[in-house]
Amino acid sequence: MTESKQTKQTIAALEAKNAVPEADKKPFNKFGKQETFEVADVTYTLQFPGVRRAQQILDGSKGPAGIFYDEAYNTKLMEEIIVDPKVDWDYWDEHEGYREVMDKADTFLGRMFK
Repeated sequence: MTESKQTKQTIAALEAKNAVPEADKKPFNKFGKQETFEVADVTYTLQFPGVRRAQQILDGSKGPAGIFYDEAYNTKLMEEIIVDPKVDWDYWDEHEGYREVMDKADTFLGRMFK
């Protein structure tokens, strides 16, 4: 048996052992949860990408020395958390509210991620 196959079997066995029975699962699921707010007469919609993706966004916003980079983080917020309207760096050259929208997106992600 290859190591990879054995690892997959071990993981599958652990997942089966630790699985929560369907009857015991809570109906609440925050994946895809949305929230809207208005800034400078524009309504923005935020959407939670799931816990794992949220962690990947945070991890991917750090440099090699573990320093957090706002530009990288805000780029991911614009690409994945702010779903309507679609925004990017050019958008903010023509619209007000950059800092407020980024703060709200960050707060939303943090609230969903806890």
